[in-house]
Amino acid sequence: MRLRLGKSMSLSRILLALAVPALGLAAWHLATSNRGYSLIPPPWTVAVQWWDLAVGGVWNDAYSAMLMTHTLASLGRVFGGFALAAVVAIPLGMLIGRVPLIRNLFDPLLQLLRPIPVTAWLPLALILFGIGPKSAFFLVFLGSFYPILMNTVFGVRNVEERLFEAAAMLGVSSQAVFWKVVLPASLPSIFTGLRLGLGIAWVVIVIGEMTGVQTGLGAIIMEARQMSRTEVVLCGMVTIGILGFLSDQVVQLLGRWLLRWSPQHV
Repeated sequence: MRLRLGKSMSLSRILLALAVPALGLAAWHLATSNRGYSLIPPPWTVAVQWWDLAVGGVWNDAYSAMLMTHTLASLGRVFGGFALAAVVAIPLGMLIGRVPLIRNLFDPLLQLLRPIPVTAWLPLALILFGIGPKSAFFLVFLGSFYPILMNTVFGVRNVEERLFEAAAMLGVSSQAVFWKVVLPASLPSIFTGLRLGLGIAWVVIVIGEMTGVQTGLGAIIMEARQMSRTEVVLCGMVTIGILGFLSDQVVQLLGRWLLRWSPQHV
């Protein structure tokens, strides 16, 4: 009985999640189909173009069967920049949140730099790293860095004081407090920052791949825009949306596994 109820609830969730996209597709179809010319192609045209991008055999042009090449290039830049941002931001955020000296040294500068949009860094990235993937990598790193950092600081600053008192009573050394108290207690906030940072990484990749790279989903979006290939632009957008959704699900699964001890995250 419980298994049937669980399956029924899962099916209901899936149907609810698909309801709005289905309505959006229907509205898109009604607005664009049966027209002699439209700047926005209908859904079926985009689906055919996406198939050609993925496996070829339809148009056999410069975009045919190139989706995997562009996807792998973007995945490398997104996850590379995101991973580097996490490696830098999490330890720094823990130190800023816990050590007053580090907070006084770094927090004012970081608060000054944080409001600067990633797009404003684009010219400087080209000067520092030149035209190519290094600039895209840097911009992805920058876009992911601040959400992870700020959520880590927030999580560390909000660790309950009684946990430190309990650790001291149990004989936990001051060096071990970070790993045995601060990190576990702040993990929920850190994973929120990781989800936000990864989402922004997918947003920034289009800007990053405007820096003259030849491959990547952002690169084909910009190239197709210049050639008025709106269906290719939409295919790139849909692919980024799917990859962003799937990568967010992976981070959530990892978070649930690491936080399986917490009743709030079962």
